[in-house]
Amino acid sequence: MRLSLHILMGITKTTVTLLGPTKRTKVELIVDTGSILTWVRSDRLRGLGFKPRREKDFHTIEGRILRRKTGPATIRYDGAEADVEVVFGGDKDAEVLGVTALESMGFQVDPVSTQPRRSSILAL
Repeated sequence: MRLSLHILMGITKTTVTLLGPTKRTKVELIVDTGSILTWVRSDRLRGLGFKPRREKDFHTIEGRILRRKTGPATIRYDGAEADVEVVFGGDKDAEVLGVTALESMGFQVDPVSTQPRRSSILAL
């Protein structure tokens, strides 16, 4: 089965399903293996019934510090599902699928094709 990915100027995007306690929705996210956590707009997450549990500071490449709320969310992609910590992003924050969510669902990004592909989870 071919995964639905959109590649534009070196940016890979894909569609995942967010499974909230009250609703579910599909959302297009940038695939970013440089981001540990997944970032989704706060209003979108709250609209699905997700609730933040903690606050964390994030350092940007420009040297700024962003304080954002985080909490658990269920993400589905290509038949795989994982409960992962997500960042409740601001209006101007990019929405990204981070490496923790990818690996928790059993995927990694192929460096040549830039497409997620199934991989086994290492027992380390």
